[in-house]
Amino acid sequence: MATATHLLTPEEAEADVRPEAVVVRFAGDSGDGMQLTGGQFTLSTALAGNDLATFPDFPAEIRAPQGTTFGVSAFQINFGSAAIDTAGDAPDVLVAMNPAALKTNVEDLKPGGLIIADEGEFGARNLAKAGYGANPLEDGSLAPWQVIKFNISQLTLDAVKPFGLGNKEALRCKNMWTLGLALWMFDRDRAPIVEWLRAKFAKAAELAEANIAALNAGHAYGETAEIGGQIPQRHIDPAPAEPGLYRTVTGAESISLGLVAGAQLAGLKMFFGGYPITPASAILHHLSRLKEYGVTTFQAEDEIAAIGSAIGAAYAGSLGVTSSSGPGIALKAEAMGLAIMAELPLVIVNSQRGGPSTGLPTKTEQSDLYQAVYGRNGDAPMPVIAARSPADAFDCAIEACRIAVQYMTPVMLLTDGYIANAAEPWRVPDMSAYPPFPVRFHEEAPAEGEGFNPYARDDRLARIWVKPGTPGLTHRIGGIEKNFGTGHIDYAPANHQKMTDTREAKVLGVAASIPEQEVCLGGPGARLAVVGWGSTFGPIHQAVRRARARGLDVAHVHLRHIWPLPRNLGDLLRSYGRIIVPEMNKGQLKTLLRDQFLVDARPVNKVSGQPFKIAEIEAAIDEALR
Repeated sequence: MATATHLLTPEEAEADVRPEAVVVRFAGDSGDGMQLTGGQFTLSTALAGNDLATFPDFPAEIRAPQGTTFGVSAFQINFGSAAIDTAGDAPDVLVAMNPAALKTNVEDLKPGGLIIADEGEFGARNLAKAGYGANPLEDGSLAPWQVIKFNISQLTLDAVKPFGLGNKEALRCKNMWTLGLALWMFDRDRAPIVEWLRAKFAKAAELAEANIAALNAGHAYGETAEIGGQIPQRHIDPAPAEPGLYRTVTGAESISLGLVAGAQLAGLKMFFGGYPITPASAILHHLSRLKEYGVTTFQAEDEIAAIGSAIGAAYAGSLGVTSSSGPGIALKAEAMGLAIMAELPLVIVNSQRGGPSTGLPTKTEQSDLYQAVYGRNGDAPMPVIAARSPADAFDCAIEACRIAVQYMTPVMLLTDGYIANAAEPWRVPDMSAYPPFPVRFHEEAPAEGEGFNPYARDDRLARIWVKPGTPGLTHRIGGIEKNFGTGHIDYAPANHQKMTDTREAKVLGVAASIPEQEVCLGGPGARLAVVGWGSTFGPIHQAVRRARARGLDVAHVHLRHIWPLPRNLGDLLRSYGRIIVPEMNKGQLKTLLRDQFLVDARPVNKVSGQPFKIAEIEAAIDEALR
């Protein structure tokens, strides 16, 4: 199957093709298992050969009162027979497990779209909790959409009755009944789900069989005449794909695997120091299962201890890694300055979320770019990389590791809540195609009578890396300024100027080892360039593709390297008549581009906690070309 980062050929880009695709959203109470349902439907979709992209949407409350709009959890999947770049603008099908789920999601549904509702949950109490004065399934307010209603709760209870479960435990099987119906609707195989259920409940066979019975009952309900022709079965053909081994991967999984691969390519063990925070915690969870690859994970008591432990590991000769989200990155800022001053290799993963402060902990945003590029005391430059999709995060993690060890510097890798939680197909790469970048520790002691300078530099201006305890190479590094020529503490004005200039030149020199900026769609010199970074890739790419199919002279430029910027970027941007920059913030990359290249980049901002829709960027393109 095609990956979501697939770049179209010029012929595909120009063709006004509408390949078959469907967007389905499962929504219910946070205890209804919607994420589990969506995850297993994703698995079945991947096995069917469709390309896909997902968007899990979690409530911010740990456990909001049941049946309220605050506790609604949703999972959206867009799947089809050609390359899929986004989780879809609007659902074709909404599965609403209760009134609150319907109320918070129905306005997103396409006109004429299908609502499947569990009418067993639409009692007076739940309707009141959701803020409904009357039952929407009966009052005609859902007239713009098709509505199918049946008592999923009772049908589930009937299906699992032979297994003797209590009422509460039996109703927990509702999500499997719903999944069974969805598998029937889109001609999916139940066998992998059955196998997964038996493995998940290996120590509780009755729960496994009850869930399997619910799954089969939902599937059988679709096959019977009870819903007549209202829900037709629909088959989506597999998407064309290059031969290879594929798996579905989330951004957090992809980053974790990429960090391990980067450490292996550097010939180093990896130490990860982290502290739980949404949505970054999943990286710690994934890495903790990869100990056999030389990975040590440490859950610290707070964010400062987490980065401190990673810096200590880097000093000792490991690849230090830490991760967090915006508030935690703020707490780590002083220690980042220490790593910059000590010139140690450290990878910092920032899974951005809505802010400021606690903000929107389960929603997505791109508002930490200023923090990543500028957010430390003193002149403290740091390379910054941004992943554009879950699959792309693998290569970005390797790139972050490479820069960190080759230039002896901390590197920040930016993702966001959408990338971290979303899933897409990923072609497992052939690692022999990745050039290694093995680390060489300095082990040569100075001649008798000569001093040792731990800040001696190579042609990249990277200082040498010495493991503590190496004979004859006792040394001191740290946060106080050191002499350029000796490594001793030195407060002299001219020395601080020289060391500050050198650290800046080292980071700016990273630009010499990164690719020149390419154009994703179109070419230089177009009337309009849409410039993006991070997870805006999918909607921008599709919007530009559609605009070009309508004959508009527009190009798509997407940045991976945020700092330093690619060396040809200024000339490329100056070739365009106009530039717009869609961002899930108030215009941070736009400001950086204006500052660096004096180009009239104009912002297209969104800070709702939700990703851009393709239609929103299409509208911005039309507005910019008027």
